[in-house]
Amino acid sequence: MVTVYDSSAAVERIDAQAINSAHIRQPLYAPRRKIFPKRVQGTFRRFKWLVMLVTLGIYYLTPWIRWDRGPHAPDQAVLVDLANRRFYFFLVEIWPQEFWLIAGLLVMAGFGLFLITSAVGRAWCGYACPQTVWVDLFLAVERWIEGDRNARMKLDAAHWSARKIVMRVGKHTIWLAIAMATGGAWIFYFADAPSLLDSFIHGTAAPVAYITVAVLTATTYTFGGLMREQVCTYMCPWPRIQAAMLDENSLTVTYNDWRGEPRSRHAKKAVAAGRTVGDCVDCNACVAVCPMGIDIRDGQQLECITCALCIDACDGVMDKLGRERGLISYTTLADYNANMAIASANGSTAPDPARIRDADGKLRLDLSLFSIRSMFRFRTAAYLLAWSLAGLLLLYGLLMRDRLEVNVLHDRNPQFVLLSDGSIRNGYTVKLLNKVPEERVIIVSLDGLEGATMNAVGVDGPAARSFAVRAAPDQLRTLRVLVARPADRVDRPSEKFRFVIEDRASFETDSYTATFEAPRP
Repeated sequence: MVTVYDSSAAVERIDAQAINSAHIRQPLYAPRRKIFPKRVQGTFRRFKWLVMLVTLGIYYLTPWIRWDRGPHAPDQAVLVDLANRRFYFFLVEIWPQEFWLIAGLLVMAGFGLFLITSAVGRAWCGYACPQTVWVDLFLAVERWIEGDRNARMKLDAAHWSARKIVMRVGKHTIWLAIAMATGGAWIFYFADAPSLLDSFIHGTAAPVAYITVAVLTATTYTFGGLMREQVCTYMCPWPRIQAAMLDENSLTVTYNDWRGEPRSRHAKKAVAAGRTVGDCVDCNACVAVCPMGIDIRDGQQLECITCALCIDACDGVMDKLGRERGLISYTTLADYNANMAIASANGSTAPDPARIRDADGKLRLDLSLFSIRSMFRFRTAAYLLAWSLAGLLLLYGLLMRDRLEVNVLHDRNPQFVLLSDGSIRNGYTVKLLNKVPEERVIIVSLDGLEGATMNAVGVDGPAARSFAVRAAPDQLRTLRVLVARPADRVDRPSEKFRFVIEDRASFETDSYTATFEAPRP
């Protein structure tokens, strides 16, 4: 008997076991490896500076903007007034009943994020995310005090000395000051900023103000100064979600290995020896500037926030070498695959850089920085349509919303009362909502329920079909209204009618359909 040994199957089993073993041993969390991003100059770095200045300026300065709403309303342009349950945003005032406006803004933010990610990858993460903005600010302070990449690495490896202690203490002190300013700016959105600042300094502010500042100071200092990239890698869910938003036509930061490989630090010697080399000189400039500490040449990675600083670094190197920019660029997967196919047209597994250049050495492939056509496709059009529709509906609702509202609650027990003259009386709690910062005279009247009259507790005047009442500016007034009807006018146990309110000065009206209860005939 002859036994046949299948070596290929054994090798496959061994490989599978090795892969499974490696997968089991792989930790879910790795201790932080210090990253020292290098300073870089270029288009994307300037754009990041601009975004940082604009976003931080908006965050820190907005609570101090004044907006005159009259004597009966706060003059802070943006204010979340929890005590009075109001949200003020310049011309707009939102009441608790209008929380759907906030929900609509969140829907718009969601579709906007989907649109941006589908079109240009994680641009939100790379430029406007609060974590990115504050890390950029903290890194700017670190470079200002400790120097650029090499100086910071040398200082970190050096023994403790007076110079090192002074630098570290100075850096962390400024970090804490920035973190405290961040927490302080946040509480100013919830109260009058000048008044709160005065009471906060003198120690008379509410305890919740000090607790909020302390918590936000600690989190900003920890996330922006100590954890940095670990927040994006381990705490933020968006890197995992973004995969569902990307497709082959989404622009992402990509290393064009069809042009850069095989890389060599000694290109002239390699060419002289007859070897083919790519444009990448393996200088690691793209790695040195990356705030996440990754190598973009390894392909798309979860840690990449698409900040494009590696593009600036690589373009700078290409300029010094007299080569064309775009070795690292914003590229779609479809364009990358097309260029890869052209570069590999000789049938080899690795592209030959010599085949992608003309006789004068110019690249023959598409190296456009942004493929505009990729932004206009069905997915991005659908997101843009949903975002626009949500915005238009919000604008319509905001422009058409009532500034005068009435709400009525019928007494539950008892539902009706028999009076001594034989008439039937129902009690109601009527709430008049005046949404303007001016006092109003509101006429409350009955529509329907023939023969019925009413009076309001605390409002002088005989029982009638209508009465006038004053509503304070930007306030809710609650009335106890008693509606009576002669028994001979009652022909069924339940009858619908309306409370109608009207402000004759502004011609605004509102109504509420209520029910008049009576005993069965």
